[in-house]
Amino acid sequence: MADTRLDNLARVLAAVRARRVPGRRLMVAIAGPPGSGKSTLATELVGALNEGGGGSAALLPMDGYHLDNRILEQKGLLARKGAPETFDADGFCRMVALIRGAQGDVVHPVFDRKADLAIAGAAIIARSVEVVVIEGNYLLLCDEPWRGAQAHYDLTVFVAPAMPTLSERLVERWLALGHDRDAAIGRAERNDLPNAGLVLEQSVGADIILT
Repeated sequence: MADTRLDNLARVLAAVRARRVPGRRLMVAIAGPPGSGKSTLATELVGALNEGGGGSAALLPMDGYHLDNRILEQKGLLARKGAPETFDADGFCRMVALIRGAQGDVVHPVFDRKADLAIAGAAIIARSVEVVVIEGNYLLLCDEPWRGAQAHYDLTVFVAPAMPTLSERLVERWLALGHDRDAAIGRAERNDLPNAGLVLEQSVGADIILT
C-alpha cells in the first residue's frame, strides 16, 4: 500500500511539473469518493512541491464549504451531510474562479472535522503561490455549478479505489471518531457509500485516474 501511494504521488508530481508554465498559476484538481485517499494525496503533493521552502504550493479543500449544521437542520439535510446538496457549491466554485485570476492573497474557510464545522478565514493562499491543489469529492461532477468550475483546472486527478476498500475505510473513519461498529457501519451505508457511488458514476473523465 505504501509503495502504491508513493507511486501515485510520483505520477501526479511528474504531471504537475510537466505542466508548469513560468509566471502562470497552475490549478490541480484531485477528486474522488469519500475514503478514496484524495485528501492524503493532495496534502502529500503540496508537501512535495514545497520541499526546500519557498511556499510554491497551497491546498484548497472543498470541505471548507460544508453548510453549517444549523442550516442543514432547517433544510432537513443533517443526516445527508456530505452529499452535494449539503455544500455551498456556488460559493466554492466562485472561490475557484477567484483563485484562478487572483492578483493578491486569497482567504478561504477550512473544515474542522472534530468540531464538525467550517471555520471562516482559516487559511490563506498567498499571491506568491504557483500551484493550487484543490481537493474534494465533487470537483468533477457533470452537473452545474461543478461543471463550470472545471474550466479553471489545468490538471485533473481522479482517485477511485474499489468499493469494498472504500467501505472498509469509511467504517474505520467513523470508528476513529468514537462510534461503535454498528453505528459506524450504519453511517457509512446510509450516507457515505451512496455519495461514493454518485461520485464514481457521475464524474467526468480526468487526466490521471488512480485506482
